[in-house]
Amino acid sequence: MWFVIIGIVAVIALWVIGLYNGLIKLCNRVKEAWSDIDVQLKRRHDLIPNLVNSVKGYMTHERELLENITKARSNAMDAQKSGNTAELANAENMLGGMLGKLQIAVEAYPDLKANQNVSQLMDELSDTENKIQASRRFYNGMVRDFNTKMEVFPSNMVAGMLKFTKFEFFEIEDTKERENVKVEL
Repeated sequence: MWFVIIGIVAVIALWVIGLYNGLIKLCNRVKEAWSDIDVQLKRRHDLIPNLVNSVKGYMTHERELLENITKARSNAMDAQKSGNTAELANAENMLGGMLGKLQIAVEAYPDLKANQNVSQLMDELSDTENKIQASRRFYNGMVRDFNTKMEVFPSNMVAGMLKFTKFEFFEIEDTKERENVKVEL
C-alpha cells in the first residue's frame, strides 16, 4: 500500500519536474532570442553615426532628416536600456522608418550613391536590417512557444505556482508604421 502511494508521489514529482524543466528551457530560448535582437540593434546603432557622418557633406538639404535619425537613434538606445519591449519596438520602428527615408534620399544624389564608403555602409545597414527582422521572427516564435506552453493544461498550473510570466512580442504596433515611406525632396 505504501509503495503505491510513494510510486504515485514519485510519478507526480517527476511530472512536475519535467514541466518545470520544459518551461525553463523555453524561457532560456526566449532570452537567447532577445539577446540576438539586442546584438543586431547595437550593431545598427553603431553603424548610424558612421553613415550620417559619411552623407552629411553631400546632403545639405536633408539636414533635418539627419538630425531626426540621430534623435531616433538616441531614443532607441534609451528604450533599449529601459528593458520595456513595447517601448523599444516603437522606438526601433521609428528609427527604421527614418533609415528607410535616408536610403531613398541617397538615391537622389548620384555622387553620394557612387561613394564607396556610403555604399558599403548602406549595404551593412541593409544586412543589419535583415538580421533584425530574422532575429525578431525567431524571438517572436520563441515567445509564442513559451506563452503557449504557459497557457495549456496542465503546464499552466505548474507555471502559475512557480510564478512564470509571459513575454511580450516584439512587433510593429501602429498601422502607420506599415505604410510605404514617402520622401519629398
